[in-house]
Formats: sequence, structure tokens, C-alpha cells
Amino acid sequence: MYERTYCMLKPEAVAGGLVGEILARLERVGLVIERLELACVTKEQARENYVEHAEKPFYEELVAHITSGPVVKMVLGGEGAVAVTRKLMGATDPLEAAPGTIRGDFSLTLDRNVIHGSDSLASAEREIKVFFPA
Repeated sequence: MYERTYCMLKPEAVAGGLVGEILARLERVGLVIERLELACVTKEQARENYVEHAEKPFYEELVAHITSGPVVKMVLGGEGAVAVTRKLMGATDPLEAAPGTIRGDFSLTLDRNVIHGSDSLASAEREIKVFFPA
């Protein structure tokens, strides 16, 4: 089934010159980039996006990090786009991510894991509205 998902290359991916390589990996498996924008995330967007972590001790650090520099935000489409993107990204903790995944190849720490992707269709719909309002 054709799906749409949200994905963001975090500030460390942009600053590290990884955008082209990561986009190529996403496209190589057949995902279609439907929308793409280099931008800075506002604190309001960050807080809304990470609302499920609001009570956790790392929440403010997460908001500060994602707003610390430009990101590449995108909408990806394709067959099973959510699952495909999650598989390409690898485990959230780069130390557990397999070699060949984006996080396994380009990240060393959990708090700087280069990429965010929606974990479900419901999350994708919500995140697309947060970062690409109509």
C-alpha cells in the first residue's frame, strides 16, 4: 500500500555534509521525495513534535538540539514507506544499529543520531501537519 511518511535529517547530518548520501539511500530503495525543505525548526514545532517526551528528563535537551541548526525536513512516499524508512534508519541507539543502516553508518550517540522518522502512519500524519502546515 502506498503511504506517506515524515522524515527529518537532524542538525548534525546537515553540518556533517551527510544530506546527499542519506537522500540517495532513501531514493535508492524506491522512496519518492514528495516535499523537501532546508529550514530551522522552531521551538513550538519541536515541542509539538516531541510532546510524548514532555515529562521525560531529556525533553528540554531534545528541543534545544533539534532547534540548534538547520535540518532537512521531508515527506517521503512509497509502498510501506513508514516501515521502509524505519528499516533504513536502523535502531534509535546507534550502538545497536546494524552496519549499513543510516544510524549504524553515520552516528555514534543516541542524542546525535542524524535522522528522525515517523514510527507509524498516525505519527506521520501528525508530523507532516506540524512541519508542513497547509
